[in-house]
Amino acid sequence: MTEPREVNVGIGAGADAVAGAAAAGKELATEDMVLNIGPQHPSTHGVLRLRLTLDGERISAAEPVVGYMHRGAEKLFEVRDYRQIIVLANRHDWLSAFANELGVVLAVERMLGMEVPVRAVWARTLMAELNRVLSHLMFLGSYPLELGAITPVFYAFRERETLQAVMEEISGGRMHYMFNRVGGLKEDLPYGWLDRVTLAVADVRRRLPDIEALISGNEIFLARTVGVGVLDRETIMQYGVSGPIARASGVGLDLRRDDPYLAYGELPVKVVTRSAGDCNARFEVLLEQVRVSLDLADVCVERLRSLPRGPINQRLPKVLKVPEGHVYAWTENPLGINGYYLVSRGEKTPWRLKLRSASYNNVQVLREMLPGHLVSDMVAILGSMFFVVGDIDK
Repeated sequence: MTEPREVNVGIGAGADAVAGAAAAGKELATEDMVLNIGPQHPSTHGVLRLRLTLDGERISAAEPVVGYMHRGAEKLFEVRDYRQIIVLANRHDWLSAFANELGVVLAVERMLGMEVPVRAVWARTLMAELNRVLSHLMFLGSYPLELGAITPVFYAFRERETLQAVMEEISGGRMHYMFNRVGGLKEDLPYGWLDRVTLAVADVRRRLPDIEALISGNEIFLARTVGVGVLDRETIMQYGVSGPIARASGVGLDLRRDDPYLAYGELPVKVVTRSAGDCNARFEVLLEQVRVSLDLADVCVERLRSLPRGPINQRLPKVLKVPEGHVYAWTENPLGINGYYLVSRGEKTPWRLKLRSASYNNVQVLREMLPGHLVSDMVAILGSMFFVVGDIDK
């Protein structure tokens, strides 16, 4: 149900009253207007609703209203076994399906005290970085589109298709890969797949400057993003903002380096940061992180080439039960920190699996960022927050 819109006018009637008030040096008495952006709006990436209070064209207050896409994933986890919950976990952020699967299987493996084969560890790391690039490319193309630049999205989708081809070849899925399993991966790497990954990564790296050249020096893009939507470090810490948005404000937290999982402890993870904290800085961080992930993918490919052939997963019993207890696993997803709190009572289904998604925390900070800006700046700020609505609502 939408809120009533409070449309307010000056005192008096007609132009004569306005002119008379101006001649007398009096200000017109006005009231704020409450405006709903969404839940179906082109700039909200889906069914997100923003309740804005406007003073003229300037935003005086903003409230994100979430929950329109809520599917109850956390309750559904409780009635599915540890093989079935993977298919639910990879869907809340539909741009980062492989990364979403990882958090679940890592939590279960820690509860079991299970060692994953080395080949699976490095293959998971490789696919996680390829998935990171796919997610970033989507926003690198769609964000300029929201500001009126049509061309970059075609370049971004060209690069996405190049990487999607190798991800689809190994997993059989284009978006929801379902390739992780408790104990490793679904199956071994196809013959010649590493060669095709190397070629795909090289092609994307070579053509990435095309996207940058379209935008980095564009006067309109810079005018819409530089100094707009500045997010300071203190606000980031208060709201638990993470990922590229936090690093664009100088908060250099990256779990791949600071709390390594998979094979990240053996990789030279470069944490990309900026200090401006505005819309432009967030875009720059995303673009630079693509290069970092492509470099990490190359290292993973070389390591996989050097490993001897061996198992890619652990053999599991027909009915997998997890010992009683609880564990917390977190990962550096493309959009920020994802956390998985698993509580088990020794059954084949989780007693509780709480999901901490990156987008949920990141979008809450809009109530601090939007006030003081014009309505026209709202689109630029909203797009630069790089969220997925399903990741907010779960």
